[in-house]
Amino acid sequence: MIKKVAIVAVLAALCALPIVAHAQVDKFGKVDTLYIDVERANPSHYVMTVSYTNDQPVAGLSIPLQMTGGKVPIVADSAVYTGGRVDNFAFKGFRPDTAIQCVTLGMIADLTGTKKILEPGAGRLVTVFVSSLDNRPLEKFLVDTTTTNPDNSLMIIADRSLLGPADSTLAKREKDLQIVPALVIREPK
Repeated sequence: MIKKVAIVAVLAALCALPIVAHAQVDKFGKVDTLYIDVERANPSHYVMTVSYTNDQPVAGLSIPLQMTGGKVPIVADSAVYTGGRVDNFAFKGFRPDTAIQCVTLGMIADLTGTKKILEPGAGRLVTVFVSSLDNRPLEKFLVDTTTTNPDNSLMIIADRSLLGPADSTLAKREKDLQIVPALVIREPK
């Protein structure tokens, strides 16, 4: 009987590992939140508005999303960053992958040394448009975070200035800049 209890306890701990591994992490104040608001535009198209709330300056964002339309193949066919909080970023990436029904959004504030950042605040980052590949109606549309190749997972990079002046320990402390935000998906009612 004791062996069975021990085996169940070990299995329960192993099942909890993915939850612990992907827990929210933010060493600079409260946990940031990424919101995805899903709206049905018409029977074969959806719109995802990606918004973010942060309490520290941010230098980059990686937002990989897995989408499904049930048995209907879909694609994230475009993204609009114009008018969003990252409109002035140096790099605003959009990489859809129809084969695995994913889209990877990547944003880098500065590539030239101009010290651009995403200031603390809240609001829309990007709007992503999703379509049925064969124009069939989408009965169900679901979205969640995932990991896409080569190793893109949901992660925010805080601005390096939060670590203070550069010194011999800076390289060891850079991992502290990685923020894993809470993810909230809001679907239409």
